[in-house]
Amino acid sequence: MKTEIEQLLLSYSSFGKPEAVELTQKVANDEILFSQLMTAFLASNMRVTQRAAWIISHCAEIKPELLLGYLKPMLQNLYNKPTDAVKRNTLRVFQFVELPEDCHEMAVDKCFQYLENRKEAVAIQVFAMSVIAKLIPYYPELKNDLQLILEDRLPTASAGYKSRAKKVLKQLEIIATD
Repeated sequence: MKTEIEQLLLSYSSFGKPEAVELTQKVANDEILFSQLMTAFLASNMRVTQRAAWIISHCAEIKPELLLGYLKPMLQNLYNKPTDAVKRNTLRVFQFVELPEDCHEMAVDKCFQYLENRKEAVAIQVFAMSVIAKLIPYYPELKNDLQLILEDRLPTASAGYKSRAKKVLKQLEIIATD
């Protein structure tokens, strides 16, 4: 039997921004629905998972504290060959929250994998570079690796990639690594 959140997610014939915003407001103010949303995100069919991912990323913007108990399972989920929507929205979430230290290594590993894979969608690569940059103060030895990858890709990158890479490179300039 489907949970209330799964029924809500599947009740829309099409699922766009207005539907995502509506459900985000509902879920962000209901701990039971949010818990169901996270369960659906981590274990449901692709359609439910993709829709849940979008709502979760919106929740991270307005109430990041909701996600604190779910960050490690979300990160572990990236090792289960998720859809691009799940990758993109998971990494987007990681921009808005402080990852616990026990998640740093896996986050850096996965983000570098996505960033180095030229076949990954640009949005995934963009969020990956931002997550790595956010962790550089904890791991300054990664600064040069990130800079090299970004600078290497800039000449042939898409506009979206270039825009974010330039912002990240400026951010890295002010981070002391000595």
